[in-house]
Amino acid sequence: MARDGDLPTIFNPKRVRAPSVIITSEEVETERVIGDGDHECPNGPPTPLSPRAPLTPQTSVCSAPPLTTQPSLQQAYSESANSSQDEERQLRDKKCPRSCCSKFAKKIYYGICVTFILTASWVTATHCIKHMYLEVYALTSYTFFHGTESSLMPFHNFSTKYHSHNLYNAPFFTAWFCTNWLILFYPFYLIVMLIHNKCKSAHDIVYDPFTDFREKGFTFARFISRCGLFCLLWVVTVYMYAYSLRILLSTDVVALFATNVSCIYLLSWVILHEQFVGVRIVAAILCDTGIALLAYMDGITGSSTLGGVVLAACAAAGFAIFKVLFRKVMGEVNTGQRALFFSILGIVNASLLWPVCLALYLTGSEMLPSHRMPWIHLLVAGVALLVFHLVFQFGNIYNYHIFRIAVC
Repeated sequence: MARDGDLPTIFNPKRVRAPSVIITSEEVETERVIGDGDHECPNGPPTPLSPRAPLTPQTSVCSAPPLTTQPSLQQAYSESANSSQDEERQLRDKKCPRSCCSKFAKKIYYGICVTFILTASWVTATHCIKHMYLEVYALTSYTFFHGTESSLMPFHNFSTKYHSHNLYNAPFFTAWFCTNWLILFYPFYLIVMLIHNKCKSAHDIVYDPFTDFREKGFTFARFISRCGLFCLLWVVTVYMYAYSLRILLSTDVVALFATNVSCIYLLSWVILHEQFVGVRIVAAILCDTGIALLAYMDGITGSSTLGGVVLAACAAAGFAIFKVLFRKVMGEVNTGQRALFFSILGIVNASLLWPVCLALYLTGSEMLPSHRMPWIHLLVAGVALLVFHLVFQFGNIYNYHIFRIAVC
């Protein structure tokens, strides 16, 4: 029979008190397990209850978390949401690498621009040099003098002798003049670094390449001697290329010079001990076969084609030797070191090889139309070659190396 004090508690919900102890599902499961172990008989005595530790408010089984932890939970939730968004973005970039704004697409765009600049600059320089050989620089009307017949006789002899110099035939002077433009490598590097990198001081940017070469063990005399050897190899290579343009067509010379890639691979395999790839050997053999076919396309006797093909092929081999020896001797260099090296190469060329140009002109080995020098074509060729080498040396920073190989 229920007591009188129980009725208001049951039928008046306002006086209901929340239990101080909340039994969780784990406790129910444990009680079921205990109950299954000690089955009581329907008519037997009740089984004794298992001793249970007294529950205090501090050690309650389930209690609500304090309110102070809710901001930290919200912050953790926001961080996890941001990380999940970053992962989804990276996954989307991996799944769609050809998106218009992805890093892969940007490198492709830069590569196309580099390929176009390399091609345009190299073709421009080649055609300018070829045009100087083809053009006839005739004497202008203001160079003739008026006088008696006796006074014109010495001038007539001089003009007859001078008539043979109305053609441009100076491949070494062309190579020397175009190589002088390499002096601008390091100034261009400094201008770009001062504009782009504002964290370093101007003193650090200027002297970092010198410090890097000094740390590699290069003294001043050793560095200048190496630059002198590379300068000689560079000028001889450009000289052979310019001389071959006097004999062959521009298209043939460019096609022959493009075989330098196969020479670079063969020399890298022998000197730098790079990995052997059979397919590249097949490509090198095909390049050599093309060179042989071009050499014999006009026959051997009575034709200067063979000499032009040999000169163009030697120019390609010289460029390959320059690249491989540069990596072998100088090692791995950064952008500043490379720019400083090419500027020193241009300074050595301008200061040491000008007597050779003068001697070739005075001996008649090279002819320069001094009354009408093709300075415009020389300037365009020099600037075009400077742009080509600048983009070729530093173009792989923002794009893939395959774009430079496709041009050269």
